[in-house]
Amino acid sequence: MAASGLKLSFEIARVHLLSKPKQTIIAMLGVTFGIAMFIALVGLMTGLNDFTEEITMTSSPDIHIYKDVTEPRKTILEELWPNVLVSVHSQKPKNEMTKVRNASRIVEIIRKNSLVRGVAPALSSQVFYNYGPVQLNGTILGVDILQEDKLFDLKSKMKNGRIEELLANREGIIMGSGIAKKLDVKKNDRVVITTPEGYTMTLKVVGIFQMGIGVVDNVRSYANISTVQTILQQDASYITDINIKLKDRHIAKNVAQELQSELNTKAEDWETANATFLTGVIIRNIITYAVSVTLLIVAGFGIYNILNMTIYNKMKDIAILKAMGFAGGDVKSIFIIQSLIIGLVGAVAGLIIGYGLSVAISKAPFNGGDIVSLDHFPVNFDPKFYVIGVVFGIATTAIAGYMPSRKASKIDPIEILRGQ
Repeated sequence: MAASGLKLSFEIARVHLLSKPKQTIIAMLGVTFGIAMFIALVGLMTGLNDFTEEITMTSSPDIHIYKDVTEPRKTILEELWPNVLVSVHSQKPKNEMTKVRNASRIVEIIRKNSLVRGVAPALSSQVFYNYGPVQLNGTILGVDILQEDKLFDLKSKMKNGRIEELLANREGIIMGSGIAKKLDVKKNDRVVITTPEGYTMTLKVVGIFQMGIGVVDNVRSYANISTVQTILQQDASYITDINIKLKDRHIAKNVAQELQSELNTKAEDWETANATFLTGVIIRNIITYAVSVTLLIVAGFGIYNILNMTIYNKMKDIAILKAMGFAGGDVKSIFIIQSLIIGLVGAVAGLIIGYGLSVAISKAPFNGGDIVSLDHFPVNFDPKFYVIGVVFGIATTAIAGYMPSRKASKIDPIEILRGQ
């Protein structure tokens, strides 16, 4: 009996939907449009966020150990009289080196940590790339290129040359694609660099890399550690940075705090270093989901209005059904079934159109220029967005159909028939 009653409810719901095809199609289109735009918008925004995060993380360590010369230090007066209130204004920083003390010992300690995937010592220096009478500002990193490759996969970033060629050439340099383009240099060309202290050195370009981030490719170059130590006129123990990659970068904050306490040196995790970027990601995600959910809710209001008008136009039919013995629950189920059919058909159509829009967006050409290495828009095709779209679309239509169906179930057939 229950099965036959449900079958009859389905049949009546189908007749109601087909009797007003324009209203039904408009309601379905509301759901379709809402879900399609939800999928396309979320896919594009999360794809952009994932792409930005990926290129940011591939060019920066999970934990960066260095000497922070900006940290406040005790003055001579505070050291002489620690228990006396001393106030020193406009204190100037010391002219001290950024060398990490006992860098080799720190590297060995970190390598024994089971949470660490790789560690690479480095030193950096601001330099001027001499381009005729013009000097372009940049940075040169002295690295163990094989260790650096383990952390940042430099081999896959090479546009010209091989990283191993740097090992065979003491005066070699691997340049970013942006600065190489500005200097109009290619592999095997020579480039003259000058430090702020006035030291000049000629280096041979053995390779060109491209991280895909303009702020890196336009200024950064790699050389051997010994080469940069010579440029800075420092000894073989001079190291300014220790970069760490973890097996799980999401625990970087806790590991950085432990290392800073254990090694008594500055350890900065990637979340702290990229706080501005992460805040932007959160804000973009909030805006994306807010707009997407609003689209689906608006579609739900459209379905509510259409079903409300349907009930108003079907007052006599509802009264006859109740006079024939249909209970209020049966009438309610008829209109809930209508809303669910609208939601289901609209959701399926929305999935198809949303996927088509996502594919079209992913193939649309995009010129990242000198800022990012990007030829097409990155789109995220994560299945969970499609599941969320269908579930939210059907749930919205079910809720939108409940109120009118409840109203229909309470109609008094005698009053309706008497008024006809």
